[in-house]
Amino acid sequence: MTSAAPQPLANPLSYLNGEWKPLGECLVPINTHALQYGTGCFEGIRGYWSGTRLNLLLLRQHFARLHRNAGMLLMSCPSVDEMIAIARDCVARNAPTQNVYLRPVVFKRGTSLGPVLVNVADGYMCYLQALGDYLDTSKGLNVCVSSWRRLADNAIPTRSKATGGYLNSALAKSEAVLNGFDEAIFLNDRNQVCEGSAENIFLVRDGVLVTPDRTADILEGITRQAILQLAQDLGIPVQERAVARTELYHADEIFLTGTGCQVSWVKSIDKRQVGAGARGPLTAKIQTAYENAVYGREPTYAEWLTAV
Repeated sequence: MTSAAPQPLANPLSYLNGEWKPLGECLVPINTHALQYGTGCFEGIRGYWSGTRLNLLLLRQHFARLHRNAGMLLMSCPSVDEMIAIARDCVARNAPTQNVYLRPVVFKRGTSLGPVLVNVADGYMCYLQALGDYLDTSKGLNVCVSSWRRLADNAIPTRSKATGGYLNSALAKSEAVLNGFDEAIFLNDRNQVCEGSAENIFLVRDGVLVTPDRTADILEGITRQAILQLAQDLGIPVQERAVARTELYHADEIFLTGTGCQVSWVKSIDKRQVGAGARGPLTAKIQTAYENAVYGREPTYAEWLTAV
């Protein structure tokens, strides 16, 4: 299902370092450490409008990940419960009646010179914006394997959603778009399939759902984990393992997952048709189950949703 085109929110109230201000008034100095060196980490959280209330998806899981990642990057942030309260307050203050996207960020707010993470003050922000479909989930994507390699986890931790690391994603996505594709697929430095520029990847071979494992320099996606749970509940066999590039060309189905793209099926890769060139039956089953869960139509997954 493709959501309706979002209507931009006019200067929504946003949280910055303990204060609520209109988004346009949330300012940081141009010499802020995070701007100069990319020293921050973030989350992306969907809010789905049910017609009567907004349901924030997998809220605690996102903030638990952010808290862990901030610690790994030597940054301090509010507690998980405090960040959840700020996120709910952000929604309540703005009272949106459409699908939205929340962006909480932990960042180095100091203004000192030098790319170092210690002895630099930390900041925290949270804002929201209207968001429809990041990728059109109703049509197949034409994707390519990028010439850019995915960052190695031992270079910039790929599971951290570090702000500076997204230059890697921007290079790959820009290359794809400039060459007429919708999205890019990364290989890692071992020439294994990794993920998309901002999505995890799944493929179907002989009725088995396959996805790169956690050692493949992937983001440990919250949506990825939700899909694995749905697959288990639907009785679909799953393999988390190393995936070779050429397996993509033999796949019966391929789809991408993420907070932004949700579940988006792939029509072709490197100009090669995937399967029958249409959304496959297993992808359709998972996509439908995911949409039912996030819109609150399936009570089994009610615990995924935080109503505001």
